[in-house]
Amino acid sequence: MSLFEKLFGKSPEADAPESRLPADRRALVDASDAAHEAARLLRAPTALMQLSEAEALTVVGFMRPRRYKAGATVIRQGEADDTGFMVLVLGGEITVEKLQASRNAPVTLSVLGPGSLIGEMSLVDGEARSASCTASTDVACAVLTREALEALIAEQPATAAKLMTAIASRLAERLRESGQKLQVYARLVQTLQQEIDVLMPTPERRKK
Repeated sequence: MSLFEKLFGKSPEADAPESRLPADRRALVDASDAAHEAARLLRAPTALMQLSEAEALTVVGFMRPRRYKAGATVIRQGEADDTGFMVLVLGGEITVEKLQASRNAPVTLSVLGPGSLIGEMSLVDGEARSASCTASTDVACAVLTREALEALIAEQPATAAKLMTAIASRLAERLRESGQKLQVYARLVQTLQQEIDVLMPTPERRKK
């Protein structure tokens, strides 16, 4: 049995981590190198670096494993029914793509590797997925479901509050980055329009 399976159990769906006794969960985490590695990745700058090591280990104890073959869809854009989980990438790469009305093919937004977190926005607000995530390679990951999050809140409210604060900070940072990109695009459009006006002046400009 691999460390990955030893930490989470061979049949994660049948043995959900939130159903275990707290002492059993802690014992599994304390004895597993895989758990400590997952906690390290959960605290990476690409995930939730605001968590302490102890808090990250507590959260990992509520996560379950999932593996995806290369080419498999992890999250599908527009999916509104299956939104109750977020994914921490432990190994492999995931491509994030977004369909846009003006394009026939999806636009690749990023390629994420170990230590990346996806799906946290829908986990929090329950809304439809905003982008598609596809396994570029075989992927090993740890998943926190909404049921496990609710169990974490009931059992470890302080850690759960820190987790939610870290997720909120991550989402706020992403919104700020999006706002900055929009400002850059707006300036670029304005500059291009000025260049077009010089090259192709309107009749009103020609009269002047």
